[in-house]
Order: sequence, then structure tokens, then C-alpha cells
Amino acid sequence: MFKKDISLIFMLKSAKTNYNLIIKYRNFFFSSVNVSFFSQPNQKSKDIANFDNILPNAIEGKVVTRFPPEPSGYLHIGHIKAAMLNYHFAKKYKGKMILRFDDTNPEKEKIEYVENIKTDLLSLEITPDLITHTSDYFEILQNFITKLITEGKCFCDNTSIEKMREERMNGIPSKNRDLTVEDNLAIWNQMLSQSPSEEIKKFCIRGKIDYKSKNKCMRDPVFYRFSDQEHHRLGRKFKVFPTYDFACPVVDSLEEVTHTLRTNEYSDRIPMYKWILKACKFPDIEIYEFSRLNLIHTVLSKRNLKYFVENKLVEGWNDPRFPTVQGILRRGLVVQTLKDFMMAQGPSKNTNLQEWDKLWAMNRNNIDLFAKRLFAVNLENSVEVVIDNMNEEVLEIEVDWHQKVSFLFSFY
Repeated sequence: MFKKDISLIFMLKSAKTNYNLIIKYRNFFFSSVNVSFFSQPNQKSKDIANFDNILPNAIEGKVVTRFPPEPSGYLHIGHIKAAMLNYHFAKKYKGKMILRFDDTNPEKEKIEYVENIKTDLLSLEITPDLITHTSDYFEILQNFITKLITEGKCFCDNTSIEKMREERMNGIPSKNRDLTVEDNLAIWNQMLSQSPSEEIKKFCIRGKIDYKSKNKCMRDPVFYRFSDQEHHRLGRKFKVFPTYDFACPVVDSLEEVTHTLRTNEYSDRIPMYKWILKACKFPDIEIYEFSRLNLIHTVLSKRNLKYFVENKLVEGWNDPRFPTVQGILRRGLVVQTLKDFMMAQGPSKNTNLQEWDKLWAMNRNNIDLFAKRLFAVNLENSVEVVIDNMNEEVLEIEVDWHQKVSFLFSFY
């Protein structure tokens, strides 16, 4: 141990039972690498992914990332990777990370989910620099879609969902694709009214892009649609809501996001993202894709997880069998393990299927320093022991929970 590290030892010694500090510095004491997920490692290691020169055109002090969960359920381990990567890069470049709730679908969203997402991020030691909601920009988004309709870049369509899917699949234009700007604006204004007719409620707004595009995401996608469901923040103020595909690039621009981090399963939607930026006359935004976290034998669909909760097949979203943040932490996984695991995954684009065994093995190493060793005898299988030649004096001896912890606290 070097002299310059004596102060750190003393800090740990004074902390007595501050095991969080022990975990934070465990790599310093027991390996050659000092690693924290949100700080730069001192040297390379095979257990640390490469984070250098990953974000294109990243400038220190100016990087802005965002984590945009939909408040339609609790955060699960798949979300953790996205949250930690966004937070890590923001801190790496001394920028900021925005937590933005993508609350554009009132039929699925609740205040309960919003509050628990905030709680989960706090549990993961992720503190966003700014918390926003897509619903904060609903009026601005309506102005932008009105502008695009006026410019002939969007049109109103009342084609049924089934037929629209069929037409998009086969590259067939909608019967409403060539409506005049005046007709589209007239329908749109009726859609915005507080008492639209049932016929008007059948309309949606679609981008007029390319109905024959090889990329089917570009085949006149839906940008706005109706919902009679009350919004959890705004009540019944709005009747039409933007889709994530339309709202995301617009709000990214309004919030001056410099780098959009997203999983590569959405690669086909990047041209649409870029099209919206250009149509709204926004500057380009850098996009970096990373691989989605896949775990063997694990359900990560919020829709399926919600089924288990609503049908009372589990205790709740924090059931220790669930892959939610609250579930895995309740089961015994510590935050440092999640950081280590995500640091090992890093921003790689390579698709892989992880196993829980690796995660729990890493967890054992982390909890080894503060896990209490308790020994007991089962009363049913106990055997009476008689000791001769023993006085009546009872001697109490204090022992450390772990010899490594004792080493840390005694070294000075």
C-alpha cells in the first residue's frame, strides 16, 4: 500500500461501518484497477468496455444526452443499460443528462409509474440534471404538425388500422394521400376541437414521405392520433396526441440534445427521425446506437409484466422474481454490481445474450465484503453436548464479520 493512500484508509477506518465506501474502492484494494461506472478507469482492463472516442463530435462541457422512458410501467434491467450509458457519457464529457418522460400515450400511463421511475433512478445513483415531460411541449408540437400540414408534408387519414397496415405492407398509397392542404387543415382543426364528431375521431395525421420506400418505417407513418383517455398530467385538455416517432426528434431539438443514444433495434427508424428534423428545419443531431440488453429466459416486455401484476400472479412490480429495478434490488443485487455489469457491456453494438449467472457471480464478489456470516444449529437436529471440567465463567468474544473488513479498518 502506498503512502498517498493512507488518507483513504483513514477515511474508511473512521467510517467504521460505511460499507458503501468499501464497495466503491474495492477494486483499488483487491485488484490493479480502480473502476467506477461514472468515472474514468485509470487503465484498461478486459472487464471494461471501451468508452473512448465513441460519441461522434462530442465536445467537453457541451454534450447533452437524454433518457426518455414511457411511464407505462416500472423500470427493468433492460432500461438500466440505457439510463447508465446516457448518464455515463454526460458525466464523462462534463455535460448533462435529461430525464424526459415520454407521456404521449394516456391509455397506458400513470403517475404511479412516473414517481417510481424517479425512485428507481435515485436507487441506481443516477441524478438527472433536468426532468421534463413530452407533454410539456404538446402545444408546440401541435404548431409544428400544423406547419407541416400547411406545407403539404402531412395529411389527414381515416383509413382503418387493418387496412392501413395492409397498404403500408404492400406499398399502396392511402385514398387520402392527395387531399388538398385546405381539406387537411379543415379536418385537423376539427380534430383539435374539444367536441370532435365520431367521424373526425377516426382520423390521424400521417407524414407524407414515401409510400413505396424499401424502409417500411418511411411509408407514410402516423404522427398524431386520437385518444379519449384522460391524460395523467393534463387531464382532458388534449384529444389528439403525438406519436413517439414524431415527438422525440422535435423535443430533442427543443431541449438542445446533442447526442441521441438508442438501441440498434430501431435502426430502421433513424431515417424517419432525420426526415422530421429536416422537415421542421432543425439542425442535425448525432445518433449513437448500442446493442439491446438481452437476458436468457427473461420477460422484459412491460405489457407482459403488467399482465402478471394485474392478475395478481406476483406481489407487485417489486416482486423479487421480476427483472424490474425494484425486484432485482429486493432480491439482493447491489447497485455496484449493476454498474460493473453495464461497464463490462459498454456501448457495444454487438448483439449478445447474457445469463443471470454472470450477474449474480459479480454480485457475490461485491457483497462478500459486507455480507454477515451467521452460523446456527437446527433445533430438530441438535445434539446435547456435555463438557466436563469447565468453570461457570461465561466469556464473550467479539469477532469481525469478515477478515477483509477487519483488515481495512485496522490498517493505519
